[in-house]
Amino acid sequence: MAEKLNSRTRLALFAERVGQSKSFVSVTGVVQFVLDVLAWSAAAALALVLRAYLQEERDISNAVQGILYRALPIVAFVQAITGYIVGIYRRRWRYGSFDEVKGLILSAFITTTILLAIRFTDRSIDAFPRSAIITGGILGLFFTAASRYTWRLVREQLRRPSELTAKKILIYGAGEGGIQIVNTMLRNPNSSYLPVGFLDDNSSTHRLSISGVPVLGGRESIQKAASRTGANTLLIAIPSAESGVVSEIAELARIAKLEVKILPAVQNLDERPVDASDIRDLTDEDLLGRRRVKINLDEISEYLVNRRVLVTGAGGSIGSELCRQLVRFNPAEIIMLDRDESALHEVQLSIYGRALLDTPQTVLADLRDETAINSIFESRKPQVVFHAAALKHLPLLERYPNEAYQTNVLGTLTMLKAARRAGVEVFINISTDKAANPISVLGYSKRIAERLTADFAYGSGAGKYISVRFGNVLGSRGSVLMSFRDQIAKGGPVTVTHRGVTRYFMTISEAVQLVIQAGAIGSTGEILVLDMGKPVNIYEVAEQLVRNSSKQIKIEVVGLRVGEKVHEELFGIGEIDERPRHPLISHVPAKSIDQNSLVTSTKDAREYMIRLLEEQ
Repeated sequence: MAEKLNSRTRLALFAERVGQSKSFVSVTGVVQFVLDVLAWSAAAALALVLRAYLQEERDISNAVQGILYRALPIVAFVQAITGYIVGIYRRRWRYGSFDEVKGLILSAFITTTILLAIRFTDRSIDAFPRSAIITGGILGLFFTAASRYTWRLVREQLRRPSELTAKKILIYGAGEGGIQIVNTMLRNPNSSYLPVGFLDDNSSTHRLSISGVPVLGGRESIQKAASRTGANTLLIAIPSAESGVVSEIAELARIAKLEVKILPAVQNLDERPVDASDIRDLTDEDLLGRRRVKINLDEISEYLVNRRVLVTGAGGSIGSELCRQLVRFNPAEIIMLDRDESALHEVQLSIYGRALLDTPQTVLADLRDETAINSIFESRKPQVVFHAAALKHLPLLERYPNEAYQTNVLGTLTMLKAARRAGVEVFINISTDKAANPISVLGYSKRIAERLTADFAYGSGAGKYISVRFGNVLGSRGSVLMSFRDQIAKGGPVTVTHRGVTRYFMTISEAVQLVIQAGAIGSTGEILVLDMGKPVNIYEVAEQLVRNSSKQIKIEVVGLRVGEKVHEELFGIGEIDERPRHPLISHVPAKSIDQNSLVTSTKDAREYMIRLLEEQ
């Protein structure tokens, strides 16, 4: 078995080298020319035989032989010249491709035309009949194309993965993503997967065969297709699929006892085709938040390319993803600021593949240290600032409201003052949905930060100062999803505050792309609110995660915590949802708050922030 497999692999590699190696091009061209001469010879002979048969000649053999001996050298010579000029012997195209077929058609047309021209000047009795030349040209084209397509099929069969070593896999999605991934699998004899069937809800694709892989029906046919093909894995190959679709397909696959794999969301594949390395296990994020996000690269490039960009909270979930995505826009410099040295190490490693923390990219500092922040702005002179640093855990901040005030309010004020002195062009304050009609310490502090940003927007006279508001981010540190995972891993119980509580969710990648876009389209003084999709019932999320774990785990309702809402809001009272520039970004004018009215310390920060918001 192993010997057969190795032989198959070696043949596949040889076939690949024949088609790709530059040193083999001349040999391949000669071999193909010989095959074409044989094909044209057979075509010419068959054309003469057909002509003689139709004219009811008695001695077909003599009628054909005499003409062939005289005509074949001319046919071979003309075909060699035209084939070389057109490019079919210089390996300009892939075997059996439409481009090569077009080259063959052109070559056959030119060859037939030249042979007809020669025939008009040759009036001898044994000259090649004109009708046979036209018939021979058509047959010659057919035979040469057939030889190439046959070789292509042989190569593709040699490169297909073997059932002996590859898992049989069903591909859900017969669109571009599915076709790309199937072709990738079929061209690699060492692939871990052998595609045995497509599934697609588009009925027009049913009973089609794509790259030799049949379309076996829609999602209702998953179990039947698994039984018919013997597949043990299902790949959801729709990169733009919504989370609801992913959840439903995954549930049907599990009923059919199929392992579920998925391709990443479409925004991660904008710059390259799908590859087998993109296949990964289904995650909870896929079941909750996958959405197509379109961004205007021209608008983004205008304010980021060749700019010095500072990101605070660079080691956090949002800050680190910001840094990773900003690299795409070729900034002159990225300055990653955080007070957590381990977090800085991690983000630098994820971007650059090395993290010695010995370069100017990483800056260790605390927002509360005004002297340090001023020094950084004076020496590094950032032109664009993404202010993502904040304290965000609601229950903890309810216990320590002064910490929220010192970091989220006064720390933001320090950043804004330093940005104005340094002449920052764009300042983007990352906010939260807790700031809309706030009832918690976190919400109060972030609402004041939004209004402080607006105060600098209206009073700075230069630069753009905006806030971006959005809800929960899937997979961020301390998020409900991570808490549920930890509780499930420990055997439960999973705790939910309220059976009816809902929250907005979006993926980190989606949130960051929209934040970057917001920086391009926002006007100074605005709060830009990101579309979070439909709110998700947290109790149902807990049920789904427990179900996915295949464990018997209890879910307990423990009651709402202080400062926690049953349903989060994205817009405060009086704020109107208007989207003039982007379908997923709302523009809300922000009311300012006098920076000079803030105190540097207070005994009861919670009451102070409430009073401050009420008075101003």
